[in-house]
Amino acid sequence: MSEFVPVANVSEVSDPGSMLVEVSDRLVVLIHAAGHWYALDDVCTHDGGPLSDGPVDAEEGTIACPRHGAKFNIRTGAAETMPATKATVAH
Repeated sequence: MSEFVPVANVSEVSDPGSMLVEVSDRLVVLIHAAGHWYALDDVCTHDGGPLSDGPVDAEEGTIACPRHGAKFNIRTGAAETMPATKATVAH
């Protein structure tokens, strides 16, 4: 997704916070942290859980899967903690 697609108003997402949006039939978690915006596929690569249900840690720059606690880098999508070992897609 290289083009800009408006999906929400800035006021709809707290900082830190996240919101689930659909873009071109793809579920994406929109993340607001430390004044910056990020977007990741809404899927934990460990078991397919929804990252949008997990907490955002602006200081760490991560979002955690609520199922097993795997953390993903909100900038790159990289898996930072077990049990996830593969990155999720960053947009």
